[in-house]
Amino acid sequence: MIPLSNAQRRLWFIDRFEGPSATYNVPFVVRLRGPLDVAALCAAVRDVIGRHEILRTRIVDNAGDPAQLVVPVERLEYDIPVLDVSAGEAVAATERAARHRFDLSAEIPVRATVLRIGAEEHVLVLVIHHIAVDGESMAPLARDLETAYAARVRSAAPRWPEPPVQYGDYVLWQRELLGDPDDPGSRLATQSRYWLDRLAGIPSPLPLPTDRPRPPVAGHRGDVVTFPVPADLLAAAGRVARARGATTPMVMQAALAVLLSRLGADQDIPIGATIAGRTDEALADSVGFFVNTWVLRVDLSGNPTFEQVLAQVRDRALEAYENQDAPFDRLVEALNPERSTAHHPLFQVMCTWQSEDRIALSLPGVSASLEAVPTGTAKFDLEFNFAHDSATGAVRCVLEYAVDLFDRGTAEGLAARLLLVLEALVTEP
Repeated sequence: MIPLSNAQRRLWFIDRFEGPSATYNVPFVVRLRGPLDVAALCAAVRDVIGRHEILRTRIVDNAGDPAQLVVPVERLEYDIPVLDVSAGEAVAATERAARHRFDLSAEIPVRATVLRIGAEEHVLVLVIHHIAVDGESMAPLARDLETAYAARVRSAAPRWPEPPVQYGDYVLWQRELLGDPDDPGSRLATQSRYWLDRLAGIPSPLPLPTDRPRPPVAGHRGDVVTFPVPADLLAAAGRVARARGATTPMVMQAALAVLLSRLGADQDIPIGATIAGRTDEALADSVGFFVNTWVLRVDLSGNPTFEQVLAQVRDRALEAYENQDAPFDRLVEALNPERSTAHHPLFQVMCTWQSEDRIALSLPGVSASLEAVPTGTAKFDLEFNFAHDSATGAVRCVLEYAVDLFDRGTAEGLAARLLLVLEALVTEP
């Protein structure tokens, strides 16, 4: 059996500690209009699961340690229910499917459901636990589903080359790359020293202006507020970034730090961020949980200008890229903050930036459109997800917030204030 990756171990620990939940579900929901071949679609989903070992992997106990157990294709029993629903029932049925609670030890981390609304209208709800995929996995999954469906409607099996890397190969390679944590010259030890120095004395939890006291145990109930970043404001942020050797995402992170500080979170602002973790070209189109988490710590003491804040964010982000391999869970263990069931360790606010136009689905004879489906959960107190459409240049933000802490009106106010702060900062940095 294969050990878990460092990222997987953290999600496995959360699952064991808090119990199964939909908090780390990744829904892939497609509305399909036209003469869909439902049998071909179900066969195509099974083809994709068979192609990627991580999608047919259970997490089992191996002499006291969690391990990956890949279910052989020939032993995989995988039924895909096809449910008849009315148009009025479709949204609720989709949300129910997206909120499935996986038993990671007993079932593979993928659940597919086809909702049949009419003869020529269906919804495919494909839900995958985060322990098996990340955001970058969805584009190759969509391409594989296209290939498999195009073959199955012709009553043929898909013809595709073997994936260059399976997730288990990556896990073993990662262990070799990081080296022995007890070896002071290993990559893991060297990068860990950087993060231990950078994150020493980090505030926990961040004093956010919540509507209610923080409960002793985080309920992870969440909701979302979606808002666009106006085109003129986005262009101005880009100009400020280019003039100062930074990127637009860095401008957004810096503006968010300023907003949180002005709202009462003091001057030491830790913000979580993610990095794809696909440092080898062979991993570019692989399916698995490669993403790593880091903490961008912004110091706003001394009344700095926004130019100075942006320079600090830029420099620390570049340093973080140089030290991106140190797994987040190892940093938590090494820093050993006071453990709490009430909040996420080291940071409670996340800020991400990703392309949303890389995922598309084209099935022969069928119109396919991806749909966002909330899982009703929140991983953090606040998570600002900026999605960039490179074809149009547009950016929208999905703010996920913990409903145990914030009212919807407060979340909407945070979104509006972020845009106001950003406009002021890029106008006069």
